[in-house]
Amino acid sequence: QVQLVESGGGLVQPGGSLRLSCAASGSIFSINAMGWYRQAPGKERELVARITSLGSTNYADSVKDRFTISRDNAKNTVYLQMNSLKSEDTAVYYCNVVARRFISVPFSDYWGQGTQVTVSS
Repeated sequence: QVQLVESGGGLVQPGGSLRLSCAASGSIFSINAMGWYRQAPGKERELVARITSLGSTNYADSVKDRFTISRDNAKNTVYLQMNSLKSEDTAVYYCNVVARRFISVPFSDYWGQGTQVTVSS
């Protein structure tokens, strides 16, 4: 199986920063894209940022110029640096990894358990 362990969430004041990490472990042959999604109360889960195996990135319009996604392929880890946080960034953040366990199987989506980010004074 593939396990994703997230860390770095918490409570921060508006304008502050947080860095989320997500480490993938287990039976992994290769990882394609890695990303972060979030879900606020009463809202649907939405893409925050995504990075491909070649390093191409895309961001939700609401976080452009404030959030930065990066990955360490040697550690199978993806990061999300969040700056200038706003109250509307409050949500549960979920790590997503597109990986395959063996060369003979297709890629599958794997999800972390979620980490709470609360932006409040």
